[in-house]
Amino acid sequence: MHVEPEQRRRRHLIGLTPLIDVVFILLVFFMLASSFMDWQSISLSVPGDGRATEADLRSTVVRVLDDGQVEVDGEPTTLAGLRERFGEIFADDPDHAVVVRPQDPAALQHVVRVVETLNAAGGARVTLNREPR
Repeated sequence: MHVEPEQRRRRHLIGLTPLIDVVFILLVFFMLASSFMDWQSISLSVPGDGRATEADLRSTVVRVLDDGQVEVDGEPTTLAGLRERFGEIFADDPDHAVVVRPQDPAALQHVVRVVETLNAAGGARVTLNREPR
């Protein structure tokens, strides 16, 4: 049986409509499944050569515990209390140094919230440091 060239060509044509439909459905799916957040950067002071200056020795230590609790120089506080307390401190001394020390298993989100709170209160010298061993 011999097939005409025109019939052979028709069998090999691929329709683009189903492909366009699938691509459109995938586009809609990923647009709905994605979250578009406003990402912000957090500025942190990076320790220099390891030598502590006089200002660093007078810095306030903020500890972030593993359960998300916050301590300022050993006293427990909330994020609202942290913002209020450091708002007053930064109003008097804008260059006051703050060292944020997360406890070993502390979640990164808790640490970021503390740093954001300190930055919102006006902190310009916020340093992230690990717990001494």
